Amino acid sequence: MLTLAIANEIIDEALAEARRRGFQPLAVAVLDAGGHLIAYKREDGAGIVRFDIAYGKAWGSLGMGFGSRELTQRAAKNPTFISTLTSISGGRMVPSPGGVLILDAEKNVLGAIGISGDVGDNDEIAALAGIAKVELFPAP
Repeated sequence: MLTLAIANEIIDEALAEARRRGFQPLAVAVLDAGGHLIAYKREDGAGIVRFDIAYGKAWGSLGMGFGSRELTQRAAKNPTFISTLTSISGGRMVPSPGGVLILDAEKNVLGAIGISGDVGDNDEIAALAGIAKVELFPAP
């Protein structure tokens, strides 16, 4: 189970990694396996819509069972389907890298992290650093 303490540790490490790499200001959301927000932080300077994007990356990952990088790749191949998914989910799916499923050692989905603020690849780098810090695993 992802606790508030673990979620905060994931977020803090993701933000620390972003600062080490000089990324743009980030917003980071961690959701439980049911899609409920556990914790969220927005760095000074991150835009006001960043919460919605970060949440959408994490929620979309949970909803589809794979990270938002895969969702991005599928959107390129079948934009109509992804547009439909975005519509029926009330806009909660964001097809851009930065949403990563969080797994335990037995590959059970514990939740997801979503990050927004820099380019998607950098958002994902920060997300992976946060997950690694707490000795959990990203979905492949």
